[in-house]
Amino acid sequence: MGRAQEVIDAAGWGTVRTYRYISADSHIHNGPERWANRVPEKFRDRLPQRIQLPTGGEAMVDEDGRVTYGGTGHFKGHEPEDFDPTILYYDREAGYGPPEQRLREQDADEGVDAEILFSFTPSAFGVSSRKDKDMAVAVFHAYNGFLAEEFCSCAPDRLLGIGVLPDFGVDEDIAEMEHCAKLGLRGVQLSAYPSGSPYPVAEDDRFWAAALDLDIPVTIHTSMNLRPGGRGDLMLKYPIEAEGYHRPPIDLVQRISMSGTHHCGALELSQMILAGVFDRFPKLKIFWAENNISWIPGFLEQMDINYARNRFWAERLQGLKPLARLPSEYVREHAYWGFFDDPFGVKIRDEVGVDHILWGGDFPHEPSHWPHSMEYMEKQLAGVPEDEKRKMMCENTIKFFHLDR
Repeated sequence: MGRAQEVIDAAGWGTVRTYRYISADSHIHNGPERWANRVPEKFRDRLPQRIQLPTGGEAMVDEDGRVTYGGTGHFKGHEPEDFDPTILYYDREAGYGPPEQRLREQDADEGVDAEILFSFTPSAFGVSSRKDKDMAVAVFHAYNGFLAEEFCSCAPDRLLGIGVLPDFGVDEDIAEMEHCAKLGLRGVQLSAYPSGSPYPVAEDDRFWAAALDLDIPVTIHTSMNLRPGGRGDLMLKYPIEAEGYHRPPIDLVQRISMSGTHHCGALELSQMILAGVFDRFPKLKIFWAENNISWIPGFLEQMDINYARNRFWAERLQGLKPLARLPSEYVREHAYWGFFDDPFGVKIRDEVGVDHILWGGDFPHEPSHWPHSMEYMEKQLAGVPEDEKRKMMCENTIKFFHLDR
């Protein structure tokens, strides 16, 4: 299976790429110095600044003095025996360079034709404290412009950028989503519910409706950043708000989401299902990237069991409306999943739904097998029928992200 060929489309309007392998989960790291010129001048000196650490590596420091350094996001390009998660050099690392470098890195991973590209978390933009809405909106707007017009434009059929949203309010997220659509970005990423709430609220419905009107794919990378805290914190806005000892110390979202893992989208799915989001928006689909898939069948089974056991007190004490279907049925229809290194998950793929599984290489992060992704995937997919391989390695990504348009 060699690299893709470009062919003229039937209508004669230009070229379309015939893909063989697409990573639905890759990452780019571009420091603020590359896009700061797009940020309004009054905010520029508040962006994170690169500093040299006493240990020899580099880091970013935000306006409040918080230092971000190291991790495993720059694992590729190093040998496991020599890798140091405390030492990072921004201009030398794989996955941290300009688009021309990224295309060379893509070519080195022979067989990978294109990548869906996820960007920084909000903390890397200097807006993690969420204290300045105007700055956050301006910074995310500037970055999305850079991503589309200066990075992905270098090879728009291979560098498939996902826009980032400020998640400070529904109006702001809708406006930025419209901006991303006009720029031609391939989707948008939610780090919190559009309202900024740790659980879905009625106000978010305008965002879901707008996403469907724009026909722009919605993604969540592993899970959302904002979530309720400890025991007793409700994970949904319930019609009945009991107080004192009349308030249940746990809620139905906790009961059904704990069957999976909170890191992998189980919490958001449980919240959205019980809040009726998918009943109100039956065409809404969401891609949870980089979660692997072997845990999902058990989650589906257990969430149905826990819902059946707990639904009646939730209806009686918290006013929760009964679901029209089992929770697992909503997951199977509306959720799409990314995997990277999950041989057992591949074995039980039918219990997840082959049409809803998208491979992602996770370059340049630690799980990546770059520059030998295809060699590893051939081993991981040994025995899988060719039509199912193609779905997971390419076709599902093409369909979800509208790459055939």
